[in-house]
Formats: sequence, structure tokens, C-alpha cells
Amino acid sequence: MKLLLRFAVFLGMGATLSAAEQPNVLFIFADDWGRYASIYHRNAQPGSPLAALNEFARTPVFDEVASKGVLFRNAHVNAPSCTPCRSALLSGQYFWRTGRGAILSGAKWDPAIPSFPLLLRDAGYDIGKSYKVWSPGQPVDAPFGGQQYGYESAGNRFGNFSEVATRLAGKGRTIEDAKKVLYDEVRGNFRSFLAKRDPAKPFHYWFGPTNTHRKWQRGSGKALWGIDPEALKGKVPPFLPDVPEIREDLADYLGEVAALDSAMGVILDELKQAGESDDTLIVISGDHGAPGFPNGKCNLYTFGTGVSLAISGPGVKGGRVVDDFVNLTDLAPTILEAAKVEVPAAVTGRSLWPVLKSDKSGQVDPERTWTLTGRERHVDGARENFLPYPQRAIHSGQYLYIINFKPEREPLGSYAALDKKDQALTEQRVADDTRAVAADMDAGPTKSWLISNRSTDFGRRYFDIAFAKRPREELYDLAKDPYETVNLAKDPAYAEIRAGLETKLLAELKRSGDPRIENDGAYFENPPLSGPAR
Repeated sequence: MKLLLRFAVFLGMGATLSAAEQPNVLFIFADDWGRYASIYHRNAQPGSPLAALNEFARTPVFDEVASKGVLFRNAHVNAPSCTPCRSALLSGQYFWRTGRGAILSGAKWDPAIPSFPLLLRDAGYDIGKSYKVWSPGQPVDAPFGGQQYGYESAGNRFGNFSEVATRLAGKGRTIEDAKKVLYDEVRGNFRSFLAKRDPAKPFHYWFGPTNTHRKWQRGSGKALWGIDPEALKGKVPPFLPDVPEIREDLADYLGEVAALDSAMGVILDELKQAGESDDTLIVISGDHGAPGFPNGKCNLYTFGTGVSLAISGPGVKGGRVVDDFVNLTDLAPTILEAAKVEVPAAVTGRSLWPVLKSDKSGQVDPERTWTLTGRERHVDGARENFLPYPQRAIHSGQYLYIINFKPEREPLGSYAALDKKDQALTEQRVADDTRAVAADMDAGPTKSWLISNRSTDFGRRYFDIAFAKRPREELYDLAKDPYETVNLAKDPAYAEIRAGLETKLLAELKRSGDPRIENDGAYFENPPLSGPAR
């Protein structure tokens, strides 16, 4: 085993920590990939949202990793927006503790905040990455230390998978050959890292594909992967209109998930060829739910915060499906503990090793029955004066409770221009470029359909689900309403439950020093953020 070689080299160097105590860490983290994998369909309760669209997901590689390791059914991001989510993930802290890392546009990483990849580096790991880690960009003071750790010599086109594959196939290649060009890019980038790293050291490699982030090629789900949109009829979540345009959009998204899974297979194949499979902790997840759909990205509903998560490797007792609630802030202390690196005191996440080492399935840790999520500002200009849409939520077993701190604001940004005749913005421009309104929802066919059909009785209902103002409090009984469509916050029968969840949520926000509940959230209300990072 490679570990024996590293162990011998470390002994020769007088190292104080053997390599056997420091496994490699392969972290696969996909942009905008929600809880979509075929293994979730096979492990879903009847009537669960996991049983519907996951029937059409094609993820044999993820499924194999999850089957050998631990599959988590209740993993959530801390924030359903890429930069704050990644800030929380990298630091192991709630996003509201990361200064300007708590927003997307205008974000800046505070290098005083420890991040787990650099802590691994300082503990003797060779580190490297391909594609996205943190955003915006990768400045020198970013959590992965800038571009010096980047490996993209074979290319960086994988993020536009369906567009590139479709174009290559249109130039005479077969579809499979067109896909292979992009898989070879992924393989070449990882090979370049493996060739350069020191074999005497453990390594950490971050694979951050972005192809599940919009935009993707319309019709590619069927053309590239054979996912027939009409097969989704009757399987569409009830907060989406079950019409051809939306079914096609979902099929195209699931096609990108299939491409992502195939890329994972390439990475794992190279890992095996390098003789490192047995010595590598493998963690696979994504930074929030599906983009450009109501209730998805930028929303605190489960469709927006729920993500896939599987962990396998040394020390993990596999073959289990776990229902414990996990926040992705838990991954930093989990990885650091595996590497025998001291976890910074500021970390709010909790190591998953008690769950990973257990031989139980279902609910393992009786204290892991809830987690928190939240949001502040996503896209600049979504609302006037760069105002955020502040939300916090507690996902707690049977219930989801949300506080919308500024219910007078539009949750996904202003769409007033749609109804003003004196605006230069024309209906055709809105149809062509839906980024022009409600900018916190990604542009795409679903958003175009919602806008174009907002004046019809059928379409207005779905338009309002996505864009209308929301009450200060929302409460959903997931046992009766798994898609979170009926707000029970004012139902007297749920008054005690609502009050208990509110108390628990606010207590944890206070304990963790969330600026949103101090001074009416002044810290977040006056961008760009100022003040010390926590």
C-alpha cells in the first residue's frame, strides 16, 4: 500500500505523525447540484420528494461510493448561494460568521479565517484543485491560496459540458466521442496533479465542476443522455408547472448530473490506477439546490438547501444510509479530524466521525435532529439599494420553520419592470434575457415560462410561488406536506410547535453571534459589509 511507502519516508525524515494517520482527501464538490442521485430514489420513503425525479437520475458512480460508504439523506448547505455556502464549508462556520464571505456579489475572503485546505497544507499535505473552489475568482488570499494550486492544463471546458459536447457532436464526432473529449480533460487535470505531488506526502485534491450551474444546452438531456422529458410527466414537484418546457428543463438538468457522475468515475479510475484508492477519504457533495427553478437555489426550502452527500474511505463503516441532519459546515472538522489536524476553536460545525464509525443506519446520533440555514444578499441590484433578503431557517425532523426578516421585500428580487409600460425593458427582452428581473433566480427556460405566463390563471399561481412577497414566518409539516406548499405558521393547531422552533432557532443564532439579530441586522443592511470577521 502507498501508505506503507509514505510511512517509511516519514520515519526516515523523523516525522512525528505517520502517513497512516493522514489519509488522502478527495473532495468532489459540484456547483448547483441538489439532492439528485439514483440511489436516493432506491432509498426513498413512499411519497417522498426523493422518489420522484430521482427515478430519472443516472449516477452509478456516486451510487457505488455511497453504497461502499455512508449515504446521508438529510444533508443541507448552510446557505443556498455559492459564495456564502462555500465560505461556511471551508471555514467550518456558519456563513454569517465569515464577514464579506457571507454574500456573493461584493464578497471578499478574510485570510484571518482558517480554511481546511490550507490547514491540511500546513499539516504536510500536498493540495491541488481543478475548477471552482470559492468565488468570486481565486485571489491570492482566497481559501485555497490562489491559482498556484490550480490544475487545469488539460483545459477548463467541462463546466460547459452540454454546450461543448453538442457542438463537437455537430462537427462529425459521435456523442460518446464528444463526451470523451471532456472526460479526458478531467482526467488530464487530475493526472497533472498526481504527477507533480510528492508521493511521500498525503494529498488533498478538490474537484469542483460547474456544469450543473446554468446555462446548459436546451434539449441536451434527451439528445446526450436519452432522458425523455415526457417521462417526467406526473413526477414534477407541485411548486412547478407540469408543462413541456419545465419537463425539458428538468431533463436537461438531470443530464448535467449524469455528466457530473461520469466525471467522478474518471477521477476515481485515476485514483485506482495510482494505487491510492484504499488510502483516500472520499467526500462528495454540492453547494445547494437546482438553479433557475422556484424553491431551488437562493431559497431555504429543502429543494434549495438539500444536497447529496456520501462519504467513504479509511475508518468509515460503510453500507449504511443515515438520517442524521448534517450541515456542510460539519465537513471541515470531519476532514481535519481524519488528518489529525487540530480543529480551530471558531468552528461551529461538528465532526461526523461518531456517525461514520458507527455500525448503525437511520438515526445514529440522537442529537443530530436539526440544522440551520440562511441567506442574505445574492446578486447585486436584485433589489433597490443593494438590499438583501434576510432569512434564517431551522430544518428539524418533521418540520421546516423559516423567518423572513424583511417580508416587505421581494424574495428573489424586483420584478416591477414587468408591469410598467414606460420601461425600456420590452416583453421580448424579458423572454430572451430573464436576468433582467428577479435577478436572484438564474435565467433559463423555467424562469422564462413563469414570466411569459404570469398573466394567465394557470401561470400566475406558479409565478407567485416563485416571486411574490412572503410572510414573516413560514412553517411546513413535512409528514403531511413533503413539498412544503402549505404554510401553517398561523394555524392555531401548530402554535406550540411554531413557538418552540422559533425559540430554538433564535437561541442558536444568538449563541453563534449572528449579526442579523443584532441592531435590526444593520451589519448586513449596509453593503459592502464592514467590521471584523468572526
